[in-house]
This record gives sequence, structure tokens and C-alpha cells, in this order.
Amino acid sequence: MKKMADFDKESFKTEVKNNVKILYRRDIEEATPQMIYQAVAYSVKDDIIDRWIETHKEYKKQNAKKVYYLSMEFLIGRLLGNNILSLGYYPQIKEALEEMGFDMDFIEDQERDPALGNGGLGRLAACFLDSLSTLGYPAYGCGIRYRYGMFKQKIKDGYQYEVPDDWLINGYPFEVKRAEYAVEVKFGGYVRVEQKEGRNHFIQEGYSAIRAVPYDLPVVGYGNNVVNTLRIWDAEASQEFNLESFDKGEYSKAVEQANLARTLVEVLYPNDNHISGKELRLKQQYFFISASVQSAILKFKETNDDIHNLPEKVVFQLNDTHPTVCVAELMRILMDEEGLDWDEAWDITTHSCAYTNHTIMSEALEKWPIELFSRLLPRVYQIVEEINRRFVLKIQELYPGNQDKIKSMAILYDGQVKMAHLAIAGSFSVNGVAKLHTEILKKRELKDFYEMRPEQFNNKTNGITQRRFLAHGNPLLAKWLNENIGEGWITDLSQISKVKVLVDDPKYQQEFMNIKYQNKLRLAKYIKENNGIDVDPDSIFDVQIKRLHEYKRQLLNILHVMHLYSELKENPDMDMYPRTFIFGAKAAAGYKRAKLTIKLINAVADVINNDASIEGKIKVVFIEDYRVSNAEIIVAAADVSEQISTASREASGTGNMKFMLNGAPTLGTMDGANVEIVEEVGAENAFIFGLSADEVMKYEREGGYNPWDIYNSNQNVRRVLTQLINGMYSPDDPERFRDLYDALTKEDIYFILKDFDSYAEAQRRVDAAYRDTSAWARMAMMNTACAGKFSSDRTIEEYVKDIWHLKKIKVDLPKKNTKTK
Repeated sequence: MKKMADFDKESFKTEVKNNVKILYRRDIEEATPQMIYQAVAYSVKDDIIDRWIETHKEYKKQNAKKVYYLSMEFLIGRLLGNNILSLGYYPQIKEALEEMGFDMDFIEDQERDPALGNGGLGRLAACFLDSLSTLGYPAYGCGIRYRYGMFKQKIKDGYQYEVPDDWLINGYPFEVKRAEYAVEVKFGGYVRVEQKEGRNHFIQEGYSAIRAVPYDLPVVGYGNNVVNTLRIWDAEASQEFNLESFDKGEYSKAVEQANLARTLVEVLYPNDNHISGKELRLKQQYFFISASVQSAILKFKETNDDIHNLPEKVVFQLNDTHPTVCVAELMRILMDEEGLDWDEAWDITTHSCAYTNHTIMSEALEKWPIELFSRLLPRVYQIVEEINRRFVLKIQELYPGNQDKIKSMAILYDGQVKMAHLAIAGSFSVNGVAKLHTEILKKRELKDFYEMRPEQFNNKTNGITQRRFLAHGNPLLAKWLNENIGEGWITDLSQISKVKVLVDDPKYQQEFMNIKYQNKLRLAKYIKENNGIDVDPDSIFDVQIKRLHEYKRQLLNILHVMHLYSELKENPDMDMYPRTFIFGAKAAAGYKRAKLTIKLINAVADVINNDASIEGKIKVVFIEDYRVSNAEIIVAAADVSEQISTASREASGTGNMKFMLNGAPTLGTMDGANVEIVEEVGAENAFIFGLSADEVMKYEREGGYNPWDIYNSNQNVRRVLTQLINGMYSPDDPERFRDLYDALTKEDIYFILKDFDSYAEAQRRVDAAYRDTSAWARMAMMNTACAGKFSSDRTIEEYVKDIWHLKKIKVDLPKKNTKTK
């Protein structure tokens, strides 16, 4: 951390004023809050650029090996505060702005969250980039510059509505357009074969070309001058405007290419319930992969002469199946553009690509219709065909006559291109993201692949960056930690275990819980301003914030709330500690049942929050447009962390780690990384319930269970299910929630009814435990103290040691620096 003396406050203030003048032709007194934010951001960016330049000079000087982390999502959150924190100027800039009459929090709130991701996959990618920079490893993140993200969520009459998330409306001060590195990406057409010098040459013709233009965002390492790059690709037409067509009166045709390019980067995960959406999604994946791989090879060739050495200098990490086309695209470039034969290219590819699997559910492993894939990517499809042919020969050699093996492992089968199979065939490493997840992959989902090459599989339990989710997101707790255990935890989270010596001391317990209370006041203020609901900061803040999916079981949570409310109505004097249930989630635009669950949560909230007879003992809040910036506020305030996915379905989870770090015990199933959280903190400091992963998988092997057995034998379950269809929460349309009722009573594939009683019992344990203030404080503090394992710094060190084999770089700045004396 820089000392106050290193920062020239007056120079900074002058620069902010000058930026307002240059950018907006205004004096500082006339500037809007957005203008002040932009001016501050450009001043901070000026310092970042110096470090960015020096970092890349060091890359070149050392001819450093780099990881290219390929991901459809990077949920990076607001950058201003995090960048200032990493530079070491946060208290100084806060003080400088206060002297100028501006509030730091208010200025940070002017920044819109970059709409580059949606859920845990994208947030993990962002945490990994933060850790790579802080640890000093050379890296590029590669993704798409979505203009409108997935969507901005609006709640109207309890329903989710999707509106464009126009995060670029004011420009984004931290990005740098790098038009000089633009490349061409080709779609469609046909492949012509030419004989030259005794070998076939494949030439794609009749294609549509899109120009991929990179925009670079800085990823600032904490306190070490290292600045890595998040490269997000925008699409431009090869010919933006066709004057000839315009002159003929063909106005639509004149801008046809430009419209196609814009469509490509407008939205994250376009709805693929129809063929146009499927086509657009595949185009997006190939677009950013082709651009990234081309860029990586051009960068490699700047300092290396022999393409055979690519695996020594470059590793492509495929973040889930979305970037899998990298395998075939790298083969295409190595053969068609670099002139290598198949065996040479395959050897390079299979030593350069590594694959991270993020799902246990086979239906989530991406597949494409062969007709679509071959039409959009004709040359790439030829390569996939050949990869598949050779791979099937290998399967037949190992398992002669075993057609079942081919069916379960082939890349092309039943009219589909199976992307996970391509990723495994073309990668030297396949990793899961939690111990339990990896074991399930090896024993069930990818069992045949594991048996074929067991050495290929490994586990890398996910992590989170403590700098974003504690140092920045919970400044009160960060200050308390710095004062009591030192600042070492910021870059070495294992040091947070020093809190263990404080957990039984009443003084420290009181301080810790007072910080929690202050954070609850902050969240209560946010809820009042955004939802118009008064919540009691003395109540238990019970929080479930994550992507809305049936396996994550927000439905179990709200059914239990309905049960509690019914109990209260029947027994008004029931001894119940006041509880505020907080939800935050987006449902995919085409996911009807998930969207109906959001409506149910809001319908239940409307009834309960307006019932004066229960005296505020229950409140229900649905946070609109859940995103990184409000997650920081919510996580810091949570008393209870709801991690209640069906056991065996959640690959890892990272929300569970954020809550743990901020002192919220887990209420959850033994699923994903919950297993390892309990190992670290002890079962006595968590509230575990429900079927185990083995029990769930046993039921699934045997065809499930009969939910009517529970309906008929459990009056609490029967009551809440009946309320779904008797109009209690939908008096204007009693049939509104019929689909949820049918899903639960006919199949219940996520075992919600099966786990209902166990969940309700765990909630009673929470109620009882919270009443013992000293014991609860100890439990909360133990969660923070035991969170050291779950830093993304630890995860990245494991990737480096076992998969990437990178070397750290050290960046020293020249003496000149505008913010330092």
C-alpha cells in the first residue's frame, strides 16, 4: 500500500478539474455527477496506462508465456473503486474528493456495471483475472463487448421484464479501442480444395466477413504495478456503408452488413428457443474465439519464429463449453494459414488447450445441430469431422465392438456436434471446479472419458477475490481486520485465520456484530430506496442471491416462507425471531418456469409485507436487477447464506464463498463447494440439510420418487402446494401458479418436496441459534476466519502449477508518475 506522502492530492484535484474542462467544456462547479465520475476515472486511468505499458514491455522482454482465458462472460463489476483500491490510493482520493465537495460512494454509483456477464461463470472469470494480475502472471481475458448485456431486469406487477442494459450510453472511460489489432472472421460460404506442392489447400469462399475490433480493459494487480488485459471484441462490418446500393434506392441493403455486425454483439445469450437464436449464439462463439486465437498467434509471432513452440508460450483455457470451437479454429489456422500437416497441428493444439467443465447436468453440455454448424462454419466443420473420425478410431481400438462407447463419446453423433466431447478430445487438461463436482464427472457424467485418460482429469476448486468482496465491498470489516490482524490477508487470504484467536472474546464479538449491523442498515436503506419496503435491521437477514434456475431451488425457499406465514396466521403468538427473506435473481428470458417463480416470490411478498397482523415478523424482498454492485451491499449485510441447490447439481458455487468471507453461516445442502466449506469451518458452524449427492443420484438411477406420497402424508407440504392453486397468492387468477404445482406433484426432479421437512428443520435451528448472541457471533467470525482456502488467488496458483506453468513477472515503474511526488 502506498503511504499518504506518495500521493500528490493537489495534482490529482487539478487533473480532475482539467478533465471536466477537456471532456465537457465546463468548469467543475457546473459539472454533473456523471461528468465528475468520468473526470475522476480518466485521471485514474492515466496512472493505470503507465503500468499497463510497462507490464507489456516486460511481457515482451521476457518472452513470457501467457494464458488466454476464453469466456463468454466476464462479470467484472464497476471498475473505478476497485482500480483505485488496487493502485493504493483509495483513502487519499476519497479525501481529495471530499475536499472538492464530492462523496466517493456517490461518485462510484455513477458508474454502470459493465454488462459483460450474468452469473457465477462470468464472475469467476473476473475474479480469476484479478488474481492473475495481483499474483503477477501474464494473462489475457478474451470475450465479447456486449452492447446491452443479457438484459436489465425490471419488476413490474411482480413479473420480470427485460429491457436493454445500455451500459455504454455515456461511454466507458476505462476501455481503449485497439483498431490496429482488428482481424477478419468468416461465416458461411463453401470450401474449395486446391493442390499445391503435393498437398491439399483448403480455401473458404463465398463467405460473409465480419471485422472483429478489440477493446481492451485494464485488470489492475493489487499494489504490484502489473496490469493485465481483458480484451473484449466488438463487431464491425467489413463495408460499413454500401454507397452503390444506397444510390439505387436499396437503403436497407446499403447498411445490411453493418446491421449484421451490430446484431452479433448486442446481447449475451440470445434466446435460443428458435433457430435464429441458435444461429446467432453459435456465431457469437465462433466470432470471439476466431478473433482471440488469431490475435494470440499474431502476438506469439512477434517474439517467436517457430510455430511449433506455441504450447511453450501460449495456453488457451476454455471456460466451459462455449469456447470449445477454439480446438478446431486453432487447427484451421495452423494448417490453412501456417502450412502445418494434421499431425503437427494436432500435437500443438492438444498441448495448448485446456478445458474447465462447469456443469454436472448433461443437458447443459452444449450441442449444435450438424446442419447449422456445417452451414455457418464449413471449414471448421470439416476439421471437426476429421477430429471425430480419428477419435472414434481410437475408441474402437481401445474398446473393440463396443458401440455404446462410441455413442457416449463421439463428437458427432445423432445429428449433433457435442462440444464438451470436442473440448475433451482436443485438450491436455480437463478440470472440475469443486472436489465433489470433479468426482461426479469422473464417476458419472464423463466416466468413459476419465477411464480412457484418467491423467487428463483434475480438480480446481473455485475461489473469489477478497479484494472485491471484502476490501472494497465491506470496508468496515476490512478496516477492522487491518487493525486486528494486519493487512496481509488482502494478498494472502490464509492470514485471515488469525481471526480465530478473537472469536471467543466478547469485545471482538461485539465489534464484529456491530459491523454486521451497520452493513444491515446500509442494505435496509438500499431496500427502502429501491423497493419502498421497510425492513428491520434487527431481524435475521436470510439471503439467496444467484441466477434463477430450478436446481438452485429458490422455489423451496419461497415455499418455506409460505409455510412460516401460514404457521404465524394460525398461531399469532408463535415464538419466532423476526426474519427478512431477501432474493435477487435474473431468469433467462425464455425460461418460463423460472420467471413464474419470480412472480410467486413477489406475490408472496405483496401478501406478507402488507399484513399488519404478523407485526413485521416476516418480510420478503426481491432485489431488482441483481448485479455485482448491489451484491457487494447485500453480501456484507447477510446473516444467513442460502445455498440450497439439489445435491449433485451445483458444480461449485462462489456466492457461498462470498457470504462465508463476510461472516454469514451457510444454510445449505452438501453440494458443490459447500462440502469443502463445511470441511473448513466445521459442521457446527453451518446449517446442513437434505439428501446427499449419493442419495439423489440413487433416486435418479431408480427412476425418481413419487411426490404424491409426500403430498398425502405431509400436511405442511399439502397446505403450501394447495395455496399455489387456490388463489391465496393470485386471487385474480387462481390458476397462475398451476405450472409450479404440476412440476412439484408430477415429477419434482429437483427433490423440493423430498427436502422440505429437512429444510424447515434447518431453518428452526437457525432461529434457535441466532437467539444466542455470543454463540452466533462466534459462528459468524469462524466463517470469516476459515475462508482462507476460498481465495481465487489459491485457485490460480493451482492452475499455474498443474496446468498453465506460467512464470511471474515483476514490473518497476519509471520515476515519472503524475500522482506521485
